[in-house]
Amino acid sequence: MSDPRMQSMHLESQPRREQFRTARQLLEKACGVKTAKTEGRGGEPDEALDSPTIAAPACELPVPPKVVLTFYLKDGTNVYPLQIGMNSIGRLPDNDVVIRDESVSRRHCAIVVHTDFRCEVHDVASKNGTILNGVKIAGPTRMQSGDQIHLCTKKLMFVISEAAPAAV
Repeated sequence: MSDPRMQSMHLESQPRREQFRTARQLLEKACGVKTAKTEGRGGEPDEALDSPTIAAPACELPVPPKVVLTFYLKDGTNVYPLQIGMNSIGRLPDNDVVIRDESVSRRHCAIVVHTDFRCEVHDVASKNGTILNGVKIAGPTRMQSGDQIHLCTKKLMFVISEAAPAAV
């Protein structure tokens, strides 16, 4: 992956570096062509958009054309906007969501927001794992608005907000 956020040079030990690289490959596959093109990068064939995740979505309804969806993480009063594509989360300052907490890994996890509005969280070989709604994730896991993400001692809420588009 050419994305500099997903390089493994920040890891000291070889086993952790290999775990990170494996997680990075899963993340690349999950992005798919449509989502990756939004980020300005190439990707896997369209079939990758239908790759299985751990949890099935509750109910996917078509989005009405007059509704704009915004995706973000909320941490008390802090709001971290998410974009279509990969959103990296961790301690390093070049992450999309920077969490200033020593218990959070430098590259802890990533949230992929697909162009069809599916969202999933990927643990990126973090030292302490990523917890979604009280359960440690074992692989890419679909998310819904209101889900709670725990990164060690840090708690984030995933939110999808609907708003009417602004008048032009």
